[in-house]
Amino acid sequence: MNEALLRSLTPNVLGILVRRGADFVAAEDAVQDALIEAVRVWPADPPRDAKGWLVTVAWRKFLDATRADTARRRREDLVEEEPAPGPAPAADDTLQLYFLCAHPSLTPSSAVALTLRAVGGLTTRQIAQAYLVPEATMAQRISRAKRTVSDVRFDQPGDVATVLRVLYLVFNEGYSGDVDLAAEAIRLTRQLAAVIDHPEVAGLLALMLLHHARRAARTAPDGSLVPLADQDRSRWDTMSIAEGVEILQAALARDRLGEFQAQAAIAALHADAPTAEETDWVQIVEWYDELAGLTDNPVVRLNRAVAVGEADGPRAGLAALAALDDSLPRHTAVAAYLHERDGDLTTAARLYAEAAQKAPNLAERNHLTRQAARINTRRPR
Repeated sequence: MNEALLRSLTPNVLGILVRRGADFVAAEDAVQDALIEAVRVWPADPPRDAKGWLVTVAWRKFLDATRADTARRRREDLVEEEPAPGPAPAADDTLQLYFLCAHPSLTPSSAVALTLRAVGGLTTRQIAQAYLVPEATMAQRISRAKRTVSDVRFDQPGDVATVLRVLYLVFNEGYSGDVDLAAEAIRLTRQLAAVIDHPEVAGLLALMLLHHARRAARTAPDGSLVPLADQDRSRWDTMSIAEGVEILQAALARDRLGEFQAQAAIAALHADAPTAEETDWVQIVEWYDELAGLTDNPVVRLNRAVAVGEADGPRAGLAALAALDDSLPRHTAVAAYLHERDGDLTTAARLYAEAAQKAPNLAERNHLTRQAARINTRRPR
């Protein structure tokens, strides 16, 4: 079963159903039912036209649900509109669906969660991890959002800032999580940048390109994670770096700084360093200060503590870390790294082992476990 194919087709199938008259919630439910059916049927009987198969099955699922409704005349109209067999339209509604989910009637956090679930294909657990909330809380938030937009149509545009936030979170999940959505997020952000002239849209595109440029060097042949300092920089995509820097410089020149531009500036400083030792950590700390002033995100301050530890020494980094909530994801891993830099190998090994137990995915857990084992072999017996 090609999970990536199903994820890539989901937005287009959802868009087709909505254009044909299905309300958003019913369409999303029908598409999910069709995906379940695909998982059951395709391994033994793969269709020649995957998208057309999904559209047909999803539409029939929608009609089955509609028949339970009391509006019989509307039901009969919908049955007559059932698409004939054959190739599905090639239109790409993905970005439009992002704006639909970012409807003004929703709070930004609910809009992001709904889009990640309905269009991005992420699980409720993955979205809850991105928001640092319990899975049950996120499930309730998504359910409320679906009810709110149940009668919304495509002619009611959503909020650009919310769409940017969704694209950013989709990219992050694809870049570092269990699902590969990074390339799709870049594609959609390019589409958005082509129709909206705003420095933050450009900043987000630059940020994605600069991070994605390091993709090939982030894992070893055995699939294990390679930290930034240890990456083979000859494997970085220099064309993507050059494009990202050019887009960022043009955005910064407009003097309308936003959080995505600030993050892209940090990524550009990493990309510009020929070696890890030549990284301009002092300037990176300055950009983290700018970023902290733009957003109250605790993860920003966590990353700033790492940068302070590189610029001013590990004890300064530990002092910055002490001001943060130790329940933050990756807080323990950062503490382990800084203690190791400070020469406290006993504490570092213990914290790496603790961090491994809290890791959000298997690759990170394995990396942290190896770090703990590596330090244990260095400790005096």
